[in-house]
Amino acid sequence: MENTLFPTKGNLIIAKSTLALSRQGYDLLDKKRNILMREMMARIDETKELQNEIDRTFADAYKSLERLNVVFGIERVDEISHAIAEEDSIDVNFTSVMGVELPKVSYEKKPVLPQFGFYRTKSSLDNAYLKFSRVKDLTIKLAEVENSVYRLAVNIKKTQKRANALKNVTIPRYEAIVHHIQNVLEEKEREEFTRLKVIKRNKS
Repeated sequence: MENTLFPTKGNLIIAKSTLALSRQGYDLLDKKRNILMREMMARIDETKELQNEIDRTFADAYKSLERLNVVFGIERVDEISHAIAEEDSIDVNFTSVMGVELPKVSYEKKPVLPQFGFYRTKSSLDNAYLKFSRVKDLTIKLAEVENSVYRLAVNIKKTQKRANALKNVTIPRYEAIVHHIQNVLEEKEREEFTRLKVIKRNKS
């Protein structure tokens, strides 16, 4: 529909209806954007906390690994590492927030038990193993939160773009159409009223 739309009452009704729907759509998109923004900001704060904790925990775990390499030798530590079972219980499900699919990572948290023999090992090996287990837990959680932040940010951008299109293009366009048609119809009504008065006066 263009601004030059033929001014009829039918087209005026269509234009008003489209304008009302556009305004309603903008309000809904604006609410959706605000909700998604709150969700994203909460996760950004969580991401920062997790990242700081991972940095501290990983630095501590890496120091423990360096000490193990000195005590046992790199080859011996590498041999022991092969006894550690790979994590294969990770499962990813999704929850919907305002139509945005956010990942929920779950995995079986087993008791942290030694997965290597006690022969020729020391408590420092247990300590390093515990620290790297904690790094694994934090990394899984961070992956979930960061992926959620990314998905929210992408959807917020799309929602903002659609809201801006309605606010800056569609709504002003149909406001102009409604205003134009109303003016033309009112002018026609005034002309018709004047014409009828002239006819009536001539008849009299």
